Order: sequence, then C-alpha cells, then structure tokens
Amino acid sequence: MPHSSEGSLSNPRENPRPLRIGVIGCAGIAWRRMLPALVRNPDVDVTAIASRSGDKARLFTERFGGAPVTGYDELLARDDVDAVYVPLPALLHAEWIERALLAGKHVLSEKPLAATREEAAALVALAESRGLVLLESFMFLCHSQHARIRALVADGVIGELRTLTAEFGFPAKGGDDIRYRPDVGGGALTDIGVYPVRTALLYLGDELEVLGASLHVDHTLGVDLGGSALVVNPSGVSGHLTWGMEHGYRSAYVLWGSAGRISASWAYTPPPTHGAVIRIERQDHVEEITLPAEDQFERVTEAFVARVRHGAPSGLEGESVLSQAGLVDRVRERALLNPSPVREPVGS
Repeated sequence: MPHSSEGSLSNPRENPRPLRIGVIGCAGIAWRRMLPALVRNPDVDVTAIASRSGDKARLFTERFGGAPVTGYDELLARDDVDAVYVPLPALLHAEWIERALLAGKHVLSEKPLAATREEAAALVALAESRGLVLLESFMFLCHSQHARIRALVADGVIGELRTLTAEFGFPAKGGDDIRYRPDVGGGALTDIGVYPVRTALLYLGDELEVLGASLHVDHTLGVDLGGSALVVNPSGVSGHLTWGMEHGYRSAYVLWGSAGRISASWAYTPPPTHGAVIRIERQDHVEEITLPAEDQFERVTEAFVARVRHGAPSGLEGESVLSQAGLVDRVRERALLNPSPVREPVGS
C-alpha cells in the first residue's frame, strides 16, 4: 500500500510538506545531475541515500544531505521515505523498481525501466494496481525545445512530415565504465539508442515497423557499442536512427517535410546554462529560434512531484514507456537477424 502520509502529498488544496525521496544507488548521473536538481526543488526532501558501501553513502550525504544507508532493502523499510529515485545499472532496475513498489514507494527511475517490454509491462501494471507513480526519467522529453518543435510541425511550418533523422553518440569512455559491462546490462542500445528511438515515437507515433537494424557488438567486451535502425509508420513516414559510444559527440535530430526542415542541434543532453537553438530551413527562409536556458533534470523532478501530489499528467511529451520498450525489442531482434560484420574491439 502507498505510504500512510500520502494523502497530505496528493491533496492540491493543502500546503503539503516536501516529498520525501530516498536514493537507491550512488551512480555518477545522480552525483552530477539528478541529486543537485532534487535538492534545489523546495517540494523535495532527500531523506536518505543508500549504497552497498557505507563509505559511498556517507560521501553522497555529506554533499546532498539525508541519512546514509548501507543496503537498498534498509532504505525501502524506512518510514521517512515516500518515493525513491533509482539510478542503478540497467540490469538492476526491474528488480529494485518492483521491490520499491511492493514497499509502497513511488518510483522515479533512470532508463530503461526493464530489459524487455514484457518486464516493463509487469512493472507498469504493478504500479497501477497499487496506486503508485512509476516514472522513467527520460529528462530530455521535459525540455521545452521539443514541445516547441512539435507545435511548429503541427502548425505546418515545414509542410507535411516526410522523414526524421535522429543521432546520439559520444567518444569511448574508460574501460571501467558500466556501459562496457554485460553483467549489469551495459551496451549502447539500451543506454543511448533509446534516445533516437524515443524521438521516433514522439514524432512518428507508436505503430512503427523496423525495416532494418544493425548493432556493432564488441565480442571481447560482450556489449554493443553502437547501431542504427530504419523505421516507418503506417503513413510511410520513415525514421533513420543512429547511436553509438565510439563516435565524435553528436546529439541532434532533423525533421524533413514537404516544405522545409526543422532541427534540434543539442537535443538530448543540453547543459542547464544552454539556450536551445531550433533551426528552421525553407526554400526562401532560414530562421533560428533561441529558447531560454533551462535544466531538464529540474523539469523531470517537477513532473514527478506533480504526478505524486495531484495525479496530474507528468508533462513528459509523448510518454510511451511500453511502446519504447517494444520498439527496442524489435530493433534488437532485427539486428540479430542481420548481424553486422565483425570489427576490431574498441581501443585495439
């Protein structure tokens, strides 16, 4: 059952106390981006941070506050935790999301919720059955540049949409990066490929067919380092999606229509000080729209608190967790049917 004090959190007519959040895992993304956003939000109180290492938990609480907790189960048993944030390695998400929901906690989780659509569907159903919020932290969807682009497309600025190109990649990381560890769910598709995948769902709809896909698998490391997919919707609008973690940095997408193009040049990981630039190109006109800087981690935090308190829409544009998980499954299946040539391991 939900925490006994949830009523004071969910009644919009009251002035509720902050949402008490516990953190399960001391990941780099939590240290760099999400915990700073959480502690800046006046509607959030970070009450506990758990690690399997007591020393690491204390290091995090010295900076962000809250009680250091050794062990994730111990955090879930606490009465001063209404909700949890889960930044664990991908392969551990489903297990600890399920345990948190069974403990009556709302959950904000790093992506992906689970390794497959079947697992994700089970988690979504569990949250719904217990009246709890389960939100995947796809923070880029909370950034206002995507809502602005969707509005421009809907207004016919580029005519009828014909195709989409979405790309996300960055240079190779150090060998100890968890993205290179198959035992914790490493690999490019589930870590960064999901950004172009989610972009395709956002603009092309949920009913996407995968016409072709490839994954570059490093057989020494046992993980995929990059890939691409060609998708199409029932209207024939196509999307070419590319991702990788052995590339020069790129984080962009382009929508090409019958009368022009519109692009986001820093689509997925804009710094909080960056003013997003939307570029519109037509036959006789080029225009750039610069938006005010914003922190998309703060936006996803606000969305999570709003959903817990009011049951209101989260503000995540085109939210479709299960459609995303299903499309990732189909990309992986198609890539396995058409394996890419064997290449030398990264760094060789």
